[in-house]
Amino acid sequence: MERWNTGIVVFDDVEVLDFTGPFEVFSRTRLVGGVASRRSEEHAPFRVFTIGVREGTVSAIGGLKVTPDYSLANAPPIDLLLVPGGLGTRPLVNDAKTIDFIRERASSAKIVASVCTGALLLAKAGLLRGKRATTHWAALDELAKLDPEVHVERNARWVDEGAIITSAGVASGIDMSFYLVEKQHGREVADETAHYIEYRRAASA
Repeated sequence: MERWNTGIVVFDDVEVLDFTGPFEVFSRTRLVGGVASRRSEEHAPFRVFTIGVREGTVSAIGGLKVTPDYSLANAPPIDLLLVPGGLGTRPLVNDAKTIDFIRERASSAKIVASVCTGALLLAKAGLLRGKRATTHWAALDELAKLDPEVHVERNARWVDEGAIITSAGVASGIDMSFYLVEKQHGREVADETAHYIEYRRAASA
């Protein structure tokens, strides 16, 4: 079984559900169903970890404190890079260290995904140029202005451009994550995982 290193970037004022929703989906996915399989990592196709854009504890929106597993400097190789959103993306748009990290890791990742305004950081890194993409409804115009060559999808829950997948705001990141599980491991695995966490999947993008 190939196990994907799944790195989720976290930062001050990150939207909580933007990263915890996908974290739950990927970390609970198992290729063998049932409760017992969740008691070990034997059948887990994703190894999920967080990456802080700076050293130390991150303070998410609402005051949730998160201690990242890694920093930008020492993060391991990444197969699936996920960039969440939140108010904290605005200052990071102009943070060269973060943008360079995203651009560099995207070049070797199998898939890069964003939730909510994480798409702004992908756009700043040049990853969405000439591609369709979406973001939180309140940031659609902002995305269009940040890179006019992005084809902004205004009514999509998520947009699949192959190696780049963007989702709309907050809870839509959960549906996008299940879509990614299904894309890699099939409908049965995705549906069984949704059943395990008692989540009703969206019917389509």
